[in-house]
Amino acid sequence: QVQLVESGGGLVQAGGSLRLSCAASGRTFSNAAMGWFRQTPGKEREFVALMSGSGSRTSYAGSVKGRFTISRDNAKNMVYLQMNNLEPEDTAVYYCAADVHRTSTISNYQRDYDYWGQGTQVTVSS
Repeated sequence: QVQLVESGGGLVQAGGSLRLSCAASGRTFSNAAMGWFRQTPGKEREFVALMSGSGSRTSYAGSVKGRFTISRDNAKNMVYLQMNNLEPEDTAVYYCAADVHRTSTISNYQRDYDYWGQGTQVTVSS
């Protein structure tokens, strides 16, 4: 059974940091593009950060560029999202996703992602 399980969410003050983790199991994701998305109530889910299977390509939403960093450890089947200088606007449920059809490229379209985690809540207080 393929699973993506996020962890590391929580409550933090504005300006603080959190590191989200995504543990993949059930198959290897070392060649899959991985992404972090987020959603707030009443809004559509949006992409936050993406990384190609090789790790050579990344993409960030404009609102998080320079503050968030996506990384992966293929040996451990793990993906991370380091979030620094958090803002109240970053409050959302964060989801990890895998696109197993892409290795060297990345897509910011949710429909291209085959597997999703259950999400982890991040709350940033002002």
